[in-house]
Amino acid sequence: MRPRGALREYLRGSLSVLPVLGALVAVLAGSLLSLVDVGPRFPLAFQGTADDARALLTGIVSTMVTVIAVLLGLTVVALQMASTQFSPRLLRNFLRDRPNQLVLAVFVGTFVYSAAGLFTVGVSAGERTGDYPRLAVTGAIALMFASLTLLVFFANHLAHSIQIDTIMRTIEGHTLAVIRGGLLPGGGAVPTVPTVPNRATPVAARRSGYVQVVDVAGLLAQAGRRRVTVRLRPRVGDHVVAGTTLAWVWTDGAGARTSDGVEFEPILDETVRIGFERTFEQDAGFGCRQLVDIACKALSSAINDPYTAIQAIDHLAVVFSALATAPVGDHVAHAAGGTVVVPGRRFGSYLALGCGLIRRCGMREPTVAHAMLRMLTACAARSADEPDRFTAIRHEAELIVADCDRAGHRTGDLAEVHAEARSLQALLGARMAASATRGAATTSPGPAPG
Repeated sequence: MRPRGALREYLRGSLSVLPVLGALVAVLAGSLLSLVDVGPRFPLAFQGTADDARALLTGIVSTMVTVIAVLLGLTVVALQMASTQFSPRLLRNFLRDRPNQLVLAVFVGTFVYSAAGLFTVGVSAGERTGDYPRLAVTGAIALMFASLTLLVFFANHLAHSIQIDTIMRTIEGHTLAVIRGGLLPGGGAVPTVPTVPNRATPVAARRSGYVQVVDVAGLLAQAGRRRVTVRLRPRVGDHVVAGTTLAWVWTDGAGARTSDGVEFEPILDETVRIGFERTFEQDAGFGCRQLVDIACKALSSAINDPYTAIQAIDHLAVVFSALATAPVGDHVAHAAGGTVVVPGRRFGSYLALGCGLIRRCGMREPTVAHAMLRMLTACAARSADEPDRFTAIRHEAELIVADCDRAGHRTGDLAEVHAEARSLQALLGARMAASATRGAATTSPGPAPG
């Protein structure tokens, strides 16, 4: 899993893979079109002489070098602006932008196609000739017009992609996709998570980095074959240091001790991918972190843009509302005598991740506090009937109101904040009461038999 998954993730985020493929396709297409012999009367054939064709190809080559340089320069400017003004963790999103990769691939392919044509057009056996592949030259003209069209598209796409609304919507979409399909599900309100016994054998990590993906099925198959329990120490998205404990392994027999953990090191190395950066594959917290970064940057004294912070909170509200209904927490898998436990964030941990930094950075602005309380109200309205989730929402709301009160604002400035807080507390009280009533109804004994 690790080599294939790491390669797939690298290819998805590389700015050089598609251009290299475009160059190879261009060479192949040029070679095939050069084999097609058409006369000057063919409607798609280039009508000029061999010297005209060489001059055309030379002009396209020189133009494409300039265009590629301009494109790369604009891309670097966009990356620098996104890194300094929004968050350095957004660079990966720009590199993974498929339209940018495709445009660069077409430009590089046009350059390679035209440059390769100079080796055959008007030249044969080292001497000048009047015969040349006219259809292949026509292909160069077609690629030139395609490149011109894509240049206009790229300018429009780049202008939209660096807009903060587009950036945050992209982050929101990636995070929701993880929650729907990539997040390792937890065990509900009270997951059955085996504790680590004293006899457990620690297994060290072979490399340092962030836990990107855990292949639960592959790890469970190995655990079932050895009839052991494997519990990872870090969560997906956490950083580990080589030589420190990555997991514990133990058998269920009383007094038994698992063999040396060194035998499990290659198994964990294969099923737990550790990379130099976080990814969106199984890590919903990464998207939350990016949105929090944008909000905190906007609230800094250097930028001082509270409205952008409020927009980030609005996108966090969508993400947290999805997490409020998702099964989060420790992931426990059993099969064929083996057990695998992957630690996961509880809902309260996600809320603390999203609210803590913004609350500490932005309580000098009441509208930010009001937006955060609106976010918590949306979570309370959609949250699953679990007391822990309601308690986490109430805790964060109390912290927000307390910090806002300590900031020394005027009473009128805090009117909307206190009104939203009261509305949230009433909603939480109603939801908790309804949950308790449903719980009592399900546990109460039925009527006595008549």
